[in-house]
Amino acid sequence: MAILDRLTALAPPALVLRRAIKLSDSGKPSEAFPLMAIAARAGITEAEYRVARCYLEGLGVPPSRSEGARWLRRAADHGSPDAQSLLAALYVAGLATQEPDGNRIGSESLFERDSSRQPEFAPALGLAKKAAEAGSATGQAILGYILSRGPEAMRDLDAAHGWYEKSAAAGCPEGCLGLALSLARRRQPGQADKIAAEVRRAADAGLPTAIYLLGVLTEHGRGVPVDRAAAARLYQLAAEKGLPSAQFRLGLGLIDGGLAGQDIAAGEAWLRRAALAGNIEAAFRLGDRYVKSSQPDYAEAATWYRRAADAGHQAAARALASLYLSGNGVAQDVEEGARWLRTSANAGNQEAQVDFANLVLEGAGEPDDRDRASIAGWFEATASSGDLVAAFNLGLCFAQGVGVRKDEEQAALWVRRAAEGVAEAQYAYARMLQDGRGVAADQKQARLWFERAANAGMVDAQVALAEMLLNGRGGASLPVAAAQLFKRAAAADHVGAMFAIGALYGSGQGLSLDPAAAQKWFTAAAERGHGQAQLMLGRYLSNGLAGDHDPAAGRLWFERAAAQGVQEAVDELAEFASI
Repeated sequence: MAILDRLTALAPPALVLRRAIKLSDSGKPSEAFPLMAIAARAGITEAEYRVARCYLEGLGVPPSRSEGARWLRRAADHGSPDAQSLLAALYVAGLATQEPDGNRIGSESLFERDSSRQPEFAPALGLAKKAAEAGSATGQAILGYILSRGPEAMRDLDAAHGWYEKSAAAGCPEGCLGLALSLARRRQPGQADKIAAEVRRAADAGLPTAIYLLGVLTEHGRGVPVDRAAAARLYQLAAEKGLPSAQFRLGLGLIDGGLAGQDIAAGEAWLRRAALAGNIEAAFRLGDRYVKSSQPDYAEAATWYRRAADAGHQAAARALASLYLSGNGVAQDVEEGARWLRTSANAGNQEAQVDFANLVLEGAGEPDDRDRASIAGWFEATASSGDLVAAFNLGLCFAQGVGVRKDEEQAALWVRRAAEGVAEAQYAYARMLQDGRGVAADQKQARLWFERAANAGMVDAQVALAEMLLNGRGGASLPVAAAQLFKRAAAADHVGAMFAIGALYGSGQGLSLDPAAAQKWFTAAAERGHGQAQLMLGRYLSNGLAGDHDPAAGRLWFERAAAQGVQEAVDELAEFASI
């Protein structure tokens, strides 16, 4: 400390403060702070406030939020509107904590890492009210914010609007922005120009949020002429000031070229900055871009989806679940996929609700998921509004007792409704009619519904209809038509249909008698694991029914069939042993 300053330190506190202010204004904060602290310890309110600012901003002293808040409390208690306003703002931002006993924060707290906490509106309200009533434009703006955006019990939109008006009239940028938002919330006609003017006043003062909002107004022509190039410049300015929402919008504009030219690389860079700054929509969009690119990078997509999902983004949680279920970009993990689907579904994402409920119907998820009433409830909400897929899924819930008491009649009712447009439901309803589950058995109607599903391309329905046509259930016996249906299903790799064609060629029913063709189809089905086909192939080879006499190969096929529990194959093997 210079000799003059050491002598000044011995002077009355008011003179010490004047010297400190002069040093601070001349760019010498390190020399100013000790003198300012002397005046503050002497109880001069302005000095207390300035010391607080030094601690908060790191001017002439290592930054300390806790010490800054402590000195702000002293200045606020001594009636400083500026200190009251700033301390209220810290409480609202979650950057200060209430100290009920008023004692000095221990020195150990100087070494604690600063961290944001939840907003504390109760102490902020009292401080902001004192500052506002004392004429502080900043305090009036903060009070308006608390009354409009604070807890429901504190809200008073009319009073907030009045405080914003007073603050804006005094030229406070925050007051101008608050007034603009209050006017927009009121949605009164003819206010677009006024809203834009107040936003511009706040933007001209350098508030990043106001600059961004002015960009939005300029892009869409609300209260100002449409000028997308100017909007892009405003987004850029706000983005460079670190506003994540502006970084996100600028990124999208550069990617799609809808503002002022396309620059995909720069757009993705801004999206990345926004995502890293906490904009969860930007993180989700980045994940989507990596998934949908010409050369997908699922691992990178998973990273961004996870960032957004961890912050509560519903669609990102569903997308991340999809990666886990498919094993793209992450190790396949059905349980983890179900967990993220459950998270998204519980948050209200309707697509995730359907996906998760379907997963549960397939047997995945946790044991108690099948008992969750919400599973059926998710389907019922959309099924009642006419969604046929949801109606089918709700029918499955009743059929299996998932989320509701098992009720075959309700199952049949919802499946029947879905059958008007869903092939899987047509097939399921035909099965219900065939077996008499939830409805009276009716083979004729079952045959009709199988036909509808078969015509829609459902392979299982083609096979079921072919069986009814072959056996004459629900109508006339039509072996030729049955054979054609079996061939359609076999072309779609249906193993049961392959076996059936072999049987038809072997019996000459619906097809010309052809042992060689029969053996070919039995072979195709047997190689795919069909037990009865393995039995028949064993017989053909053992007895040379198609000309190929190979008992050793026949025995191997009998053994495979027997391993699947085909009793006739066991009997055939017993005969081999007795020879």
